Amino acid sequence: MWYDFSMESLFGLRVRELRETHELSQLQLAKEFHVTKQTVSAWEKGLQETDFSMLIEIAKFFRVSTDYLLGLEE
Repeated sequence: MWYDFSMESLFGLRVRELRETHELSQLQLAKEFHVTKQTVSAWEKGLQETDFSMLIEIAKFFRVSTDYLLGLEE
């Protein structure tokens, strides 16, 4: 099976990986960023993008670069 690893889907994969590594539920992460659990789920599934300010907040929270979140660096 072929997968399309676009920047959006890599973002979702990385958010989920970081969330799970930090042992956070989707609800806990949603509360941290003042969004709904459904929003976090949509990010992780690649169904919804986030804006630049939220991207920066997520990067700061997990102490990673925005390039990492977007799949531009490992």
